[in-house]
Amino acid sequence: MLFTSQAFLLGFLPFALLCHYLSFRWRRTNQIVIIAVSFFFYGLWNWAYVPLLAGLGVMNWVLARYVLRSGYKKWLMLGIAFNLLVLCYFKYTNFLASILNTITHSSLGPWPIILPLGISFFIFQKISYLADLHHGDRHSYSLLDFMEFISFFPQLVAGPLVRHNELIPQFSNPQRYATLWKNTAQGILLLTIGLVKKAGLADELGKISNPLFNLATQGHALGTSAAWYAAISYSLQIYFDFSGYSDMAIGLALLFGLKLPYNFNAPYRATSLRDFWQRWHMTLSRFLRDYIYIPLGGNRKGLTCQCLNLLITMALGGLWHGAGWTFILWGFLHGFGLCINHFSKTLKLPVPSFLGWGLTTIFLLITWVFFRATDVSSAWQILHNMVYYTSSAGFKFHHTGLLTLACAIALIGPSSQNFVNGLSAPSPWMACVTAIIFILFIFMVGGRIQDAFIYFQF
Repeated sequence: MLFTSQAFLLGFLPFALLCHYLSFRWRRTNQIVIIAVSFFFYGLWNWAYVPLLAGLGVMNWVLARYVLRSGYKKWLMLGIAFNLLVLCYFKYTNFLASILNTITHSSLGPWPIILPLGISFFIFQKISYLADLHHGDRHSYSLLDFMEFISFFPQLVAGPLVRHNELIPQFSNPQRYATLWKNTAQGILLLTIGLVKKAGLADELGKISNPLFNLATQGHALGTSAAWYAAISYSLQIYFDFSGYSDMAIGLALLFGLKLPYNFNAPYRATSLRDFWQRWHMTLSRFLRDYIYIPLGGNRKGLTCQCLNLLITMALGGLWHGAGWTFILWGFLHGFGLCINHFSKTLKLPVPSFLGWGLTTIFLLITWVFFRATDVSSAWQILHNMVYYTSSAGFKFHHTGLLTLACAIALIGPSSQNFVNGLSAPSPWMACVTAIIFILFIFMVGGRIQDAFIYFQF
């Protein structure tokens, strides 16, 4: 069930909120209700994988409790390895089989393995908890606390990647409902902003980028203008799609009195690649930093080792996004770009902000082509068309107004969280405007087939 669907907004969400506020005075009862509602939400996608979600949660909780009582930290590494094996089975088995087939000329697979929705996110959540315990964290939680943490439906399938010590302490915070009306107002506003980003911008931008990338996959040369049009439209599409989801998730959590970490902060205004990764998918960036880059050595052993660590970290970050060479290459290129970024910083080369923004934007446009393309050859074809001029005869520049508007929103004005946080208190005029926009988009999404959020595939 998509956050942007009428079934969710007019059916599931009011039901979930009603159940929550009827039981919030009794904490344990309320937790059971939230867990049940969240599993029901997940089961609406595929009931067969609800036992997987629940079983992994119980297994990781039992393991953590055992280690905290016994002190045998080696079991934590086994737990992390098991979680990774589960992720690898569902997400990478057929990819690894295809590599083995190429090397050995065998014919393994493909097997009909269905990727559980959101597995990359809820597996990383559990890994981060076990890793924190291994590094000396002594947080011990009840089973209900832990299960509510790993199943809470707003962040279950596509993040933000929430850490245990950010969310679980809020469950028992007596001040959770002290700002009920402010949280509700901000939550509805963020929910509406996310809905507009997804249904009003991302889905419409997809009507530009998807046909062009599909043509490239079929072997057609796009021409220079069309190739740049494809790259720009997809760069904006994925931004508004995923930041829209994050806004909706954060807004939904606020309706339940909970605060999730922000995930985007106007990333296309970044003046360097390092700055970009401090603004884009921020919860994943810190996960990669804290659980891969720093354990590898970070920047503690000189520039050469730092660059190697960056390349490994970002290549694994690319692989996390998808089982394919295009994702690995995308991650590797970002690692290489970060190395250049750090090298120029070491040499203290002055880079004017505008030049830094221009170079970063061009780099992002190029690398997003690899991220979106179905294979490396079609990505190279699009990039070739972008670099070497060829005619785009017959190509019509439709939706130019939408593209211009999307660029303006991405580059000008406050980010959604800064805008919402900047509102001192709920106001009648803002409530009216939000309600009108929300109702209009409810009607708009009701008459068409919903496009799934891009990050659902990861």
